[in-house]
Amino acid sequence: MSLAQVHYTSAAPGDEGTAGRFTAVGPGVSGALLAEIEPLVRYELPGGVPERPSDGELRSLPQAFGYFALSDGSRLVARSAPVRDTGGTGAGVRFHAHAVHLPPGVPLPGDRLPVEAWRSPHWVAVTPGGATPDPLALPPGPAAVSEGLDDFAVSRGPWLAAVLADLRRASDAEAAGRPVALVERQCADVARWLGLASVTLPRESAERLTFTTYTRRPGSSASRVVGVGPEDAGAARAAGLRVHECAGPAPAGSTEDVWATTAARVWRSRSPKLFREARELPGEPFAAGPLAVTALCAGIALGPDGRAAAAGWAADRPYALDARRTGRLVEAIASPGIDDRTAAEFDAAGRLFGALEGRCPASVTAPLAAMLVTEAVRGGNGSLELPRRDAFAGPEGAEVAERLGPEILTELADTVGSRSVARTVQLLRVARLLGVDGTESLPGVVDRLAPALLAEASVAQEGPPGFAPALLELLDEQFEVRTALLGALDRLAPQDPGAVARFLERVALPFTGTQALPHLRMCAEVPEAMATLGGDRAAVWHRVLRAAGLSPFAEPLVLRTAVGLVWEDRAPTVEEARLLLDAATSDSHRVAGTWARLVDAALSTSAAGTSATGTSAAGTSATGTDEAARLAHDLLRGFPGEIGGRERAGLLLLDLVRELRTGAPEPGWAERVRTLCAQAEPVEPALRERAHAALVERLLAPDRPGAELYDFVHGADAELIAAYDRTARTASVRSRLRAQPAYAADCFTVWTAHPHAGRAWPPVAAALLDDVLRPAVRGMSAEDVAEVEATVGRTGSSGRADAFRDWNRSSTLGRLGRRIAGRVRRG
Repeated sequence: MSLAQVHYTSAAPGDEGTAGRFTAVGPGVSGALLAEIEPLVRYELPGGVPERPSDGELRSLPQAFGYFALSDGSRLVARSAPVRDTGGTGAGVRFHAHAVHLPPGVPLPGDRLPVEAWRSPHWVAVTPGGATPDPLALPPGPAAVSEGLDDFAVSRGPWLAAVLADLRRASDAEAAGRPVALVERQCADVARWLGLASVTLPRESAERLTFTTYTRRPGSSASRVVGVGPEDAGAARAAGLRVHECAGPAPAGSTEDVWATTAARVWRSRSPKLFREARELPGEPFAAGPLAVTALCAGIALGPDGRAAAAGWAADRPYALDARRTGRLVEAIASPGIDDRTAAEFDAAGRLFGALEGRCPASVTAPLAAMLVTEAVRGGNGSLELPRRDAFAGPEGAEVAERLGPEILTELADTVGSRSVARTVQLLRVARLLGVDGTESLPGVVDRLAPALLAEASVAQEGPPGFAPALLELLDEQFEVRTALLGALDRLAPQDPGAVARFLERVALPFTGTQALPHLRMCAEVPEAMATLGGDRAAVWHRVLRAAGLSPFAEPLVLRTAVGLVWEDRAPTVEEARLLLDAATSDSHRVAGTWARLVDAALSTSAAGTSATGTSAAGTSATGTDEAARLAHDLLRGFPGEIGGRERAGLLLLDLVRELRTGAPEPGWAERVRTLCAQAEPVEPALRERAHAALVERLLAPDRPGAELYDFVHGADAELIAAYDRTARTASVRSRLRAQPAYAADCFTVWTAHPHAGRAWPPVAAALLDDVLRPAVRGMSAEDVAEVEATVGRTGSSGRADAFRDWNRSSTLGRLGRRIAGRVRRG
């Protein structure tokens, strides 16, 4: 099929207002298309061109060779070249454009790519004779487009990968990225870049790559790739194009596009035929895997990303390669001369080994297996997928074991340095793979590994920690390690049962066998028990203790584990503490150390039943204080050698509260309260308040010993006297004063008996007489007042009875005087 051609020439000197004109148009090219074509084929001379250049200078001027997509779906291949203007009297420079129009779906002759017409000798610089040229077939150039591209690619090595990556993006039909600007001194080098792209890219991508090898206005070009001279690089950058200054210094950095990096290595190895071979392999057009596999099989060295891509691709398609190429690929990936492998490459190599194992002879996969275990030991890569044990049954395995065995045992025996859980697990697994006997070091290894499991899991994010899969595989593979490690964790659980329980929630350890493991079973039971039984901690405790399968009498440490699981962050209540105390002997609690929790329970619940005024509310004293005090009494008796210091003083103080309210304490109450409070510092405020309240309640009782009251008054303890004042003003004391004349007489005697007992007592006593006793006496009948007076006389003296009469009369006269004064004022 003949292709329509178009010729366009620039305006002659003197043709003002025009840029040029079409001098010949082939059939089928409409006027609308010509309007679209005209700006595409215009040419602008570079700067600094002489007005009348020599022939050599004229030949050195750039030519604009381009491939354009038109709005109707057709395409245009064009060349615009400067020519000498021989008309008139001048000898200046004009340009002539020669274009070939390709209707939609019609290729160039010979099904050649557009860039292959670059060297065609059929481009002309003059318009053929006649107004409309005859259709003229445009055969391809005499040389293949790849001629000389190898040398060019090597010369552009520093830019090669980045440019190929951008040319790939530019050829993407769905990409909306910025156009690519290639800065070269010669437009022919831009065409060579496009030649590289035509060989590297799949055909359909190369056909979408519109371009021009030269333009002075890169920002307004409609092409995806534009060539510009060094003087126009700034304009391209200002227009937002992706600029590659291939005519300047080598660029810094590298591209992360693995496909482009691999393609660049292929070109530098002068092996462009590999692109065709790679496209025959399955995979996405620009996947790095097929090209990397082809390059490695051809002996081309790749970087770690390329090797990882090849291994990953082959792992996903273990049947895509024949035995010869599979062997070459394994040799290239496992080559001992490589020293820049990455974790991603090792992971891909591990997947490749897993895919080939069982499908290929062991002699083929042995280098991969050796590489993986060597990395696991020397590289510290804890995420590697290790080979199976039978991969090291042959002589290759013996050689690897002989080389790595001493290193493994030395590191496992190290108890000084820090070693992560993943590292320890990996070493144990590799030791088993290689048949290395680590029996002697196993106890020390698991004793370090058990606390490390808890520590690393506690700082990990939600969900299972990263080492969990490898750990579970280790326990599944090695019975002796599982037995030793579970035993170590069981011994560790009583020390921090909460941490062990949280660990078991995240890592389901297999301890369903015949090992007793009472503490681990308790830790595993507690989440479900709490979810089922809710806030009934006593019921949870019973259920967790049953899960141990051992009696606390036989194994006291189960007490510690159970208490730590149920009351991890709080003290038991006094009722719960009583349950715990009665569940085992004092010897069991002593061995388990749980007696300290019982002490905390007694001291922390000692404020039970305290009212807002500091005294026990009715009905709560017996259930709160008495229970805590009885618990304190039993604890002091059961653990006399263990409880000391402030805890012992606090329990003694609590026991004294019980004796003050229910028994006959030893003499010296006030002094004992003061001494015990000082010894229990920092004493809980509620306990101090309760002790003071119990003391003053006893001192306010009519049957208290006089010596105790005397010691209290003359002790001048402002805190105790203030507590006495508060208790004396309570409703219960006021009610008793009004109802019991003998009690009122006793209080009068006490509150007037020590007028010179220090500074704290006299003002309090005087205030109680006026504020508490006087209102009570005022509300009594005459007979009760007389009984008060008589009782004061009997228990004291006639002078004391006279004092009461004077005190009471002053109150009466005071009321009468106030009444008379009020009448006078009203009058």
